[in-house]
Amino acid sequence: MRDKSRLVYSTDRGRIKEEKPAEKCYSGDGIVRIQRETKGRKGKGVTCVRGIEGTDSELKLLLAELKKRCGCGGALKDGVIEIQGDKRDEIKAVLEAKNYKVKLAGG
Repeated sequence: MRDKSRLVYSTDRGRIKEEKPAEKCYSGDGIVRIQRETKGRKGKGVTCVRGIEGTDSELKLLLAELKKRCGCGGALKDGVIEIQGDKRDEIKAVLEAKNYKVKLAGG
């Protein structure tokens, strides 16, 4: 049964801040793998970047930079950066400039 006693606003104390969950930290084997995927996306291709070490906030900053550089949208899902479209070469250039060891994976 769900606990419904979580207090969000009180008339005598005002707003109460809820604690945020701890940030997840992702680790890899030191090699960043970039691959194009279409599975489960109705034929729309995305470029997935796996193996980058760091916390959620660090990965979100990198995601923002990649989206700006590629001129398209993207998302962060369970430590995997997804960029819309086939942008493997552009992403590889950006990550190699940041001294990551990069491999193009898949077909």
